[in-house]
Amino acid sequence: MNRHTPIIDTHCHLYYDDFQQDWDQMLGRAEEAGVTGMIVVGADAASSRDAVLLAERYPTMYCTVGIHPHDAAGVDEAAIAALAELARSTPKCVAIGEIGLDFYRDRSPRDQQDRVFRRFLQLSRELDKPVVIHDRDAHEETLQAIRQEGVTRGVMHCFSGDVAFARRCLEQGLYLSIPGTVTYPSNQQLRDVVATTPMERLLLETDCPYLSPVPHRGKRNEPAYTRITAEKVAEIKGLSPDDVARITTMNAGKLFGIPLWDSSTRIAYRIRNSLYLNITNRCSNRCSFCAKFDEFTVKGHNLLLDHEPGFEEVMAAIGHPEDIDEVVFCGFGESLLRLELVKQVAAALKQRGYRIRINSDGQANLAHGRTILPELAGLVDSISISLNAPDAVTYARLCNTPFGEAGFEAICDFLREAPRHIPEVTATAVTVPGIDIEACRRLALSLGVGFRVREYAEVG
Repeated sequence: MNRHTPIIDTHCHLYYDDFQQDWDQMLGRAEEAGVTGMIVVGADAASSRDAVLLAERYPTMYCTVGIHPHDAAGVDEAAIAALAELARSTPKCVAIGEIGLDFYRDRSPRDQQDRVFRRFLQLSRELDKPVVIHDRDAHEETLQAIRQEGVTRGVMHCFSGDVAFARRCLEQGLYLSIPGTVTYPSNQQLRDVVATTPMERLLLETDCPYLSPVPHRGKRNEPAYTRITAEKVAEIKGLSPDDVARITTMNAGKLFGIPLWDSSTRIAYRIRNSLYLNITNRCSNRCSFCAKFDEFTVKGHNLLLDHEPGFEEVMAAIGHPEDIDEVVFCGFGESLLRLELVKQVAAALKQRGYRIRINSDGQANLAHGRTILPELAGLVDSISISLNAPDAVTYARLCNTPFGEAGFEAICDFLREAPRHIPEVTATAVTVPGIDIEACRRLALSLGVGFRVREYAEVG
């Protein structure tokens, strides 16, 4: 991971004595690992005050205030009011927590845990702050309280449920926070949760000094080890550690308001070992499942252009990358609407020896009023066409094409013709609920091209 890629440890307890002997060295290791943000989480009145003091002292630290369910017994309204005032005392208090239910140890009576938890959920709404939830052996009761109190902004800290429970938490609007336990050989359940959860809904944490990842298991945990968790998540998701760092930093910014994500618009942007080019936000179609109608980010990159870049600007954005497998024309728009620019940039990049791929909706012949495939011969090594439907009626409904029935026929013709000019041609379909993916596959194969399934919940 590039040490300058920001990454946030969204849950740590740095006020413990465990850190006093090597405090400065611990912070230095965090900086070296690229951990440029830490949320120090309060667990009772005293630690909440300590968290606030640390956040006010160190620019890289933020804080939360709350009372852990272990200490719920005897908590009265005065104690809650005092923490509310503490939360108001600094803009660096980004959430209410750690709060929740713990039916594993039952150190406080369950009815008292529920009472205090609900009161803090109410407080989070009063203060307009997200919540940091502790849930151990109390999945149903925790989610029920969150729903009944109308809370939709928060994170399930050290997520410990299965895939089905994860889905329900996501439906409630919550993020899932992944600790170092994802590296434990026995914890396949958490790895399954990571594999099936969109990256845009995951956060990273240490919960230090607890839950050190492998190979430090059994020793004190610390913020620098967030990097190890990021590397494991990257392995599970088929991404690079930089991708995971960037996306989870963006997620923490959205949930907690921590301004470490680089939100500048990208013309050239990296995902895994590919360099993508974002040259237009215009599209031929208006697909109902397109993520840009919610926001213009892909894997932590902002793709909302304020103008369409020209050749010199695109080449400057590309620079001279040495460790990429391919250059891909694919932003939040249809690149082939800018056909002349695509040809110009592709020609320049081919001279440098780069492999070129285009992701397209296959409508370019209709858009330009001519067959454009011969113009890509020798410039493009691979093209992926969004087929998305097995017939014209389904395609029109799903993709809202302005070309009517001709739109679907044009895609089929494009796919049929493309192998004559481009070495590798693939039709793709998104797993939108109700779409017959196997029918799409059969159609693609009948047209003489490859086929790939794209997950509905994953963009990029």
